[in-house]
Amino acid sequence: MIEITFTVPGATAVIENLAARFQASEIVLGAGTVLDPETARIAMLAGAQFIVSPSLSLPTARLCNRYQIPYLPGAGTIREIVEAMEAGADIIKVFPGETLGPAFVKAAKAPLPQAQLMPPGGVSIDNAAEWIHAGSVALGVGGNLTAGAKTGDFRSITDLARRFVAVIRDTRAGNSIKKTAKKTAR
Repeated sequence: MIEITFTVPGATAVIENLAARFQASEIVLGAGTVLDPETARIAMLAGAQFIVSPSLSLPTARLCNRYQIPYLPGAGTIREIVEAMEAGADIIKVFPGETLGPAFVKAAKAPLPQAQLMPPGGVSIDNAAEWIHAGSVALGVGGNLTAGAKTGDFRSITDLARRFVAVIRDTRAGNSIKKTAKKTAR
């Protein structure tokens, strides 16, 4: 899955180009930092298959529901999580993840075990298992994953992505954090 945020200059063109270049079976393409339904619709028409917002926008939620496009609004309190669930959000991003941390996910899941929560940031190879153990349904990894692109080391991105997948798979399979960390360090 790749999310192109609308903070990227020319985000619509980037989404259009990726949608034209790859089949839906090869990539799940999303638009992020979508603040309103107008931007959401532009992203959908460009080829976005999911919409991400830093906070809940009821008009955007309605639009996404109308077109059956998954909507992932941000929430930083229990009240915001409940409101997002009531608006039909498919997954709620714990935002800002790096500030709230895995402990917030664990605490939120106690009264809301049905909540589908995902941190969009603050995720590293060292804490990925902790986020999954806390109850995150998915992990959003940005700069920690793509750092190698700045120096042209795209192989490091592929290798790190594989390590993230292994940590998530092993954690969900019930392996301990320590065993998973040792395994991925090899």
